[in-house]
Amino acid sequence: MLNINDINKRIKQRPPFQMIERVIDWTPGESATGIKNVCINEPYFMGHFPDAPIMPGVLIIESCAQLCSLVFDTEGGNPDIIYVLLKVDNFKFVKPVIPGDQLVITVTKTKLMGPLAVFDAVVKVNDEIRSKGTMTFTKVEKSKIYGE
Repeated sequence: MLNINDINKRIKQRPPFQMIERVIDWTPGESATGIKNVCINEPYFMGHFPDAPIMPGVLIIESCAQLCSLVFDTEGGNPDIIYVLLKVDNFKFVKPVIPGDQLVITVTKTKLMGPLAVFDAVVKVNDEIRSKGTMTFTKVEKSKIYGE
């Protein structure tokens, strides 16, 4: 539904830190399913771990967070707004993610409380859950962070 060019219009992250490469299902303000292809040439695999490469859990969470920001962005990629991850709850890592895996990430907004949005996230490889948890976001004007 969204290719890499469409995604780049809506999220701020760029390689090597951009994690979402394709969105296959998207309901703005509600939910999305996105794809992250895990490749051996990603820089973190040089040290995590050289003899047994495993994608760090924090980067799995970041992948989910980038997809959440795309869902939360109902303003169409406003350059003056940044979506900030505030809280991660009960994230569980069921089985390691390794090079060659294709993450299918699904995020669903479960609560909207004023400026806060809560999402459930599920990460699968070959229809098998690898991790899941809950994240809370808010949106912030860049000028309030950087004083521009």
